[in-house]
Amino acid sequence: MNKQKNLIWTVFLKNQTKHIEGETEVHHRPKRGWVWNQFFVLEEHMGPDPQYVGKLHSNSDKGDGSVKYILTGEGAGTIFIIDDTTGDIHSTKSLDREQKTHYVLHAQAIDRRTNKPLEPESEFIIKVQDINDNAPKFTDGPYIVTVPEMSEMGTSVLQVTATDADDPTYGNSARVVYSILQGQPYFSVDPKTGVIRTALHNMDREAREHYSVVIQAKDMAGQVGGLSGSTTVNITLTDVNDNPPRFPQKHYQLYVPESAEVGSAVGKIKANDADTGSNADMKYTIINGDGAGVFSISTDKETREGILSLKKPLNYEKKKSYTLNIEGANTHLDFRFSHLGPFKDVTMLKVIVGDVDEPPLFTMPSYVMEVYENAKIGTPVGAVTAHDPDAANSLVRYFIDHNTEEDRYFTIDASTGTIKTAKIFDREETPWYNITVAASEIDNPELVSHVPVGVRILDVNDNPPELARDYDVVVCENSKPGQVIQTITATDKDNSANGARFHFSLDEGLSLNPNFTLRNNEDNTASILTRRRRYSRTTQDIYYLPVLISDGGVDGRVRTCHAEAFLSSAGLSTGALIAILLCIVILLAIVVLFITLRRGKKEPLIISEEDVRENVVTYDDEGGGEEDTEAFDITALRNPSAAEELKYRRDVRPEVKPLSRHHPSSSLDSIDVQEFLNQRLAEADLDPSVPPYDSLQTYAYEGHRSEAGSISSLDSATTQSDQDYNYLGDWGPEFKKLAELYGEIEPERTT
Repeated sequence: MNKQKNLIWTVFLKNQTKHIEGETEVHHRPKRGWVWNQFFVLEEHMGPDPQYVGKLHSNSDKGDGSVKYILTGEGAGTIFIIDDTTGDIHSTKSLDREQKTHYVLHAQAIDRRTNKPLEPESEFIIKVQDINDNAPKFTDGPYIVTVPEMSEMGTSVLQVTATDADDPTYGNSARVVYSILQGQPYFSVDPKTGVIRTALHNMDREAREHYSVVIQAKDMAGQVGGLSGSTTVNITLTDVNDNPPRFPQKHYQLYVPESAEVGSAVGKIKANDADTGSNADMKYTIINGDGAGVFSISTDKETREGILSLKKPLNYEKKKSYTLNIEGANTHLDFRFSHLGPFKDVTMLKVIVGDVDEPPLFTMPSYVMEVYENAKIGTPVGAVTAHDPDAANSLVRYFIDHNTEEDRYFTIDASTGTIKTAKIFDREETPWYNITVAASEIDNPELVSHVPVGVRILDVNDNPPELARDYDVVVCENSKPGQVIQTITATDKDNSANGARFHFSLDEGLSLNPNFTLRNNEDNTASILTRRRRYSRTTQDIYYLPVLISDGGVDGRVRTCHAEAFLSSAGLSTGALIAILLCIVILLAIVVLFITLRRGKKEPLIISEEDVRENVVTYDDEGGGEEDTEAFDITALRNPSAAEELKYRRDVRPEVKPLSRHHPSSSLDSIDVQEFLNQRLAEADLDPSVPPYDSLQTYAYEGHRSEAGSISSLDSATTQSDQDYNYLGDWGPEFKKLAELYGEIEPERTT
């Protein structure tokens, strides 16, 4: 037991003077003071009697029991008690320093008789003295830790720490040292710091992966009688790539049937690697062998197996086996362990090709054939060929899969594979047919192969060109010669080889059209041009122009299209048409009457040489220099043959194509005026287009070798017609008006 120090309390009184009822009382000021030493009490006291703590004593205490000691503060009266006469303090309970290290109390001495304090209250401390009653503890255990395999000896693994609840400032109760109870000789621990280290060089995970190490912590500096605690440290060696892959065998054999599909997996192979994780990852490669171009190999990342696949079809009849050299190599290398390599291995794989009864094999993966659209039923289109690839070489039978309507347009010879037409084709309706031909072995009909066959229908020039649309062409009355009034185009249902190039022309079998002409533009278009000027709608408002269109056919027959280009002037009202028809009827009646009277007189065309002037037509035209030719129709002064070609009747409306009445010029040149008139009269009588009554026929013909010369008005300076119509008698003025109306003479001008 430690020696206790007593507290001595000394009180000094100072004299004081007090006046009481006239008496003078003298009091002295006391001198007081505490003599302190710290009180200590041992923790965990288990004795039968209270533990003595210490003693309080005042200098004013004479030992007569007049002084009373009072104790207050933490634990006073419960844990700590005091003898109020002697001042002895005792502890009545067992104390735990780890729960409370000290207590603060207050002491006071009073006069027992007067209950007056002899000294002021004073504070003191009772400290709980530590004993080694707590063992060291590992608060974070058990521990789980890893360390790479093949680490150097002395590699730090983990630092453990134990705590002791005892007082570290008093004695060795809290002084801890570490030791290893389990885990030697693989690991060690530093006694002071608790650092665990590897104790062997190049520990191999593949030999042993897990270790359980027990560490002890003991207080009292490890002396006998000290308390101790322990913890477990679970240590796992992590993997490094220190093992190369190895094939279990140096030779393998694999059976693959020749019917295996290209791209399918046909086998697996695996090299073992003692490492784990990424250190065991590997890649398989075919490094050589005669099957390197037929097979390929890939790596399954999950199972780390090599998957052998087929790149090309197998054929047992051509090659019955292949040899492959396969390498398996790690993909992640640790250069610290490169001296343990090489980290790869090689094995040989022999592939045996199995014989399988295969379906017929076509010589081509697909066929394309051609046939003309005008081909007759039964015309050969082409042929497909298939053979049995097996050694038996069985006969092959062909047939068409009639799954669609297109398949019914063809038939096939079951023995030869010749495809023929079964219907008539129309390229413009269906230019292409797709059918499927099947082939099967006669010995094994269940083995069937299919091949697609495309049949292109070739074009035949069987469609004539047509106008691109219906043209409604309008020509103005004041049009000039050579003016383009419409451009026409054509279409052809045939393809470009048989109809893309069009040629436009006028029908050569018809006489020269004096009103319009056609120009081929050499670009699949044609232009319609005027041939004269001053069209008169009152004279004729509709013209028909037959156009011949031909395409560039390649079948030896030029396809043509007779198209009538319809030309019309602007439309007339019903009233205007009725007025025009009424005028025409009146004029025709006048003409008929005139002809009847003239035939009654039977006067010759030329009475005498003196009356030749009566047949000369004069023109009231002054001439206009270069524009002189535009003052009248110059065609009236041409030779008889030219005039005949361009002169059409103007008293009837053409409703059908005009017939050519052209005759060779030689016949005209050999006749005189009388014969000419007789010929024209006969033609007029036989012309079916002439109305069934007499009509006026006018001719611009002057005959040949006449001594009178030309009747052209180019040299005439007359401004008024000199023609005398008095010989007609009373009909002279009417005939003159009729001649003016038909343009034979120019109306008189009034000045």
